[in-house]
Amino acid sequence: MEKQFPLPMDINAIQQCIPHRYPFLLIDRVIDYRPGEYVHALRSVTFSDPILQGHFPGNPVMPGVLIIEALAQASAVLGRMTIPGGFTECLLAEVNNTRFRRPIVPGDTVHLENTLVRKRAPFYWFEGKASVEGQVVANVNFCALMK
Repeated sequence: MEKQFPLPMDINAIQQCIPHRYPFLLIDRVIDYRPGEYVHALRSVTFSDPILQGHFPGNPVMPGVLIIEALAQASAVLGRMTIPGGFTECLLAEVNNTRFRRPIVPGDTVHLENTLVRKRAPFYWFEGKASVEGQVVANVNFCALMK
């Protein structure tokens, strides 16, 4: 197993796991994980997020592609905890069965939960769920290439 981090993982620990940085680092905290099984991360959406200035003026909502990306970044943290020696490359390879159930808006804290459902290295398949205040706002199945 790769290096383990105490919970909750703050932004500094997350940056030790994945290469993303502001303004494209889309997870703020990891509150739970079990290597090889699941990860639970958080994203706090604020009005000052750069992308919300243009999506959409007067009606800011988090873009669906960034919800998927936030779930993928959480899975990359899980991959770092799961794959012996970590990885040098982590790419989203496939996205399926995506449903957006309600908008994510400034002030929302998004819970990003992923379960590893299958692996055939270097491919890892996940079921992801984004929720706000206990209400599911998005579901997605995706595959990541981690090598």
